[in-house]
Amino acid sequence: MEISLNELIHRQNLRIADLLSQQQAGDTSPLNAANIKTTEDRIDELNARLERRRTELQQERHCAIADIQLVGRAWVLPHPERTSPGLAPFVQDEEIERIAIEAAIAHENAGGRQVESVEAENRGFDLISRRPHPEDPKTALEVRFIEVKGRAARGEVALTTNEYKTAQRLGPDYWLYVVFDCATQPSVNVLRDPAQLDWEPVVKIEHYRLKVESAKHPVELHQDVARYDPGGG
Repeated sequence: MEISLNELIHRQNLRIADLLSQQQAGDTSPLNAANIKTTEDRIDELNARLERRRTELQQERHCAIADIQLVGRAWVLPHPERTSPGLAPFVQDEEIERIAIEAAIAHENAGGRQVESVEAENRGFDLISRRPHPEDPKTALEVRFIEVKGRAARGEVALTTNEYKTAQRLGPDYWLYVVFDCATQPSVNVLRDPAQLDWEPVVKIEHYRLKVESAKHPVELHQDVARYDPGGG
């Protein structure tokens, strides 16, 4: 596993070294910049896979073949407040997402750009849109890395940590397409370099922890005690 993934990482490192050399030699074309970004993303993905597989293999060291024993049962239900006004806009609706993606692709095609879907690759964006050179279709004059967010009507938009960090890394090459009114008449709202907007981080406390030192500290009880004096004092 390590030999295979390290070889893939090595190949990508050689590729990015070549691309950076071209850039330093004066190649400032959008295609070269896009290839650099794509290769960096690929390296990040491969490194993440390597670390994840190392962790999984380490966990497998503790597995042993034995009789099956029932440990417990879990009943998984939808969030009880998923239809509340605060959560409903963020609940994923596959049909709404499909409509939003189709609207974004149609928007790009209307602008003369060619679109590639990378939704299943978890790269921090959904689409790669390229404007081909009129004389050389294999060369792109412009490359957009597009994250698409769809809403049935209108409402707030949220980015995952991966999407937000990708937006920060790609800067003006990252585009956020917010598609409102997907349930009626979709309208595409285009935002370039969305990391520059006033996003509000949302943090939810899942539990509280108590340090060992605090847990071992004895609790002092203060009581008023009436003492009995046999001598009558």
